[in-house]
Amino acid sequence: MYRAVTRNIEVQVRPFYLEDRSDPSENRYVWGYQVTIDNRSDEFVQLLSRYWHITDGRGRVEEVRGAGVVGDQPELNPGDSYQYTSGCPLSTPSGIMVGHYTMRNGRGETFDVAIPAFSLDMPGTRRTVN
Repeated sequence: MYRAVTRNIEVQVRPFYLEDRSDPSENRYVWGYQVTIDNRSDEFVQLLSRYWHITDGRGRVEEVRGAGVVGDQPELNPGDSYQYTSGCPLSTPSGIMVGHYTMRNGRGETFDVAIPAFSLDMPGTRRTVN
């Protein structure tokens, strides 16, 4: 489990390899990841957008930006949690993802909440981080 906290909003990520959707002989490796967002602050927030910086095992970078997550822009009152699952295909057996969510509070202020860096490793392999 990977974890980051920004302004009392905690983001936890649990990645997992999807063997049944991967085909190493075709250089196709697929991971799922479950994200839990806990609003531990004392204010309402809404998740507006996401940004991902994805690096594969060869150092190639893909950036992904978009509205909300899995078609939703969840609203979280103090004490609320939101959980979703998504996926990421790569052409290498390992990689790293990191990013942020852009949130808006009840006063209309927008701010970024960190998504912790997490590794995508095919079982039986380990990525060396320099």
